[in-house]
Amino acid sequence: MTVPRITLNDGTTIPQLGFGVFQIDPSDTAEAVTRALEIGYRHIDTAEMYGNEAEVGEAIRASGLPREEVYVTSKLNNGFHRPEDAKRAFGETLEKLGLDRIDLFLIHWPLPTRYDGDFVSTWRTMASFVEDGRAASVGVSNFQPAHLQRIVDETGVVPAVNQVEVHPYFGNESVRAANAEHGVATEAWSPIAQGSVLDEPVLTAIAEDKGVTPAQVALRWHVERGDIVFPKSVTPERIRENFEIFGFSLTPDEVTRISALDRGEDGRTGPNPDVFDYIPD
Repeated sequence: MTVPRITLNDGTTIPQLGFGVFQIDPSDTAEAVTRALEIGYRHIDTAEMYGNEAEVGEAIRASGLPREEVYVTSKLNNGFHRPEDAKRAFGETLEKLGLDRIDLFLIHWPLPTRYDGDFVSTWRTMASFVEDGRAASVGVSNFQPAHLQRIVDETGVVPAVNQVEVHPYFGNESVRAANAEHGVATEAWSPIAQGSVLDEPVLTAIAEDKGVTPAQVALRWHVERGDIVFPKSVTPERIRENFEIFGFSLTPDEVTRISALDRGEDGRTGPNPDVFDYIPD
């Protein structure tokens, strides 16, 4: 099964479906990524903060797949926003992954209440990684419309991607609209709301009608709307199930019914980026 690729605003392409390793223990990561690659995933999403970059790299090397066939994303740790810290951290990410070039590197959180509210200098530093050839693309994660507008206005550099919380209970439509206005691709994290949408009657009814699972319906909803999506799991059956979402489609009416489940801010499962300021020890 071939996963569609989306063309980003810098001319590169990214697989629309990926495999996320958030909250996967480092001791389990290499095996989970190996399974995902065997099933057919070609996009792996990790982060410095997850502590499993090295294991992702281990699995990619062990797969025997050509480097150009595996798209790798990682993210800057919240403790390393200052330019020199960001440069050092990026080098460490490449070292842990065992790569000399990464496909996509993101600012993990804007942290507007930290670093004197300065995420612009961080963004300028991120752009330098493309200039020196060590990153094919750079982007942001969890950036609100005002954050996005500020970095574009002050640097002239538009992120390739904005990775944000999106799922049927939290459509995050204002961010998706801002992304679209700037030509920024939307990546959806927590695409099934940490499992909370799986008992939703709208999803279960559509799933029963199509002979698929509610999780597959939710993931297909993302695909139909043009989001990049990367579910995570360590269970082989679930890893495969999440991959098998291209054998069916949703009607426009079904997409609309699922989108209508949006609960606004009450639907968030994760932190609000306007106030989130966690920096790991």
